Amino acid sequence: MRPLILGSSSPFRRELLERLQLPFQCHSPEVDESPLPDESPTDLVARLARDKARTVAMHHPEALIIGSDQVAELDGRILGKPGSHEQAVVQLRAASGRSVVFHTGLCLLNAETGRAQIHTVPFTVHFRTLDSAMIEHYLRREQPYGCAGSFKSEGLGIALFQRMEGDDPTALIGLPLITLVSMLREEGVAVLGGKDSA
Repeated sequence: MRPLILGSSSPFRRELLERLQLPFQCHSPEVDESPLPDESPTDLVARLARDKARTVAMHHPEALIIGSDQVAELDGRILGKPGSHEQAVVQLRAASGRSVVFHTGLCLLNAETGRAQIHTVPFTVHFRTLDSAMIEHYLRREQPYGCAGSFKSEGLGIALFQRMEGDDPTALIGLPLITLVSMLREEGVAVLGGKDSA
């Protein structure tokens, strides 16, 4: 099998990819994640996933490269990583009692052939009504300031939700494994073996 490289420094994406029990390495890409003027959330994450994969491919020209990016959208506005306690409070207040769509862009790039498969996977989170005390308690406990939408769904953040809606729960954490397994199959990598296993 060709080397498989995860183009990410995210420990959450690494943990997700480990579920597939394939050997892989991580390489953190340096990519400007700023949105372009009038760029939609889905276009943004697709572009960034592709750019991350291409950046990593320059260092691994014979590998399969996984690039991924995620943004949260509320009322057509992109919610980025809050970066601070104050901004996280603003984001969670805005999300209280509302629905936030998380768009995850996924690119599998065959660096040798240049073939890129790119998909965007939506996942919707319906938030509970959150009062100031709940928001403060959550943020002080988990400090999710580097997470889009100001929560960690794989941790205490799950308590903020009323329900979730989507085809692939791993998309919410940032690496849609159901989609990735299909993309890997297209490159001859069958996670569960079988006649087309690489």
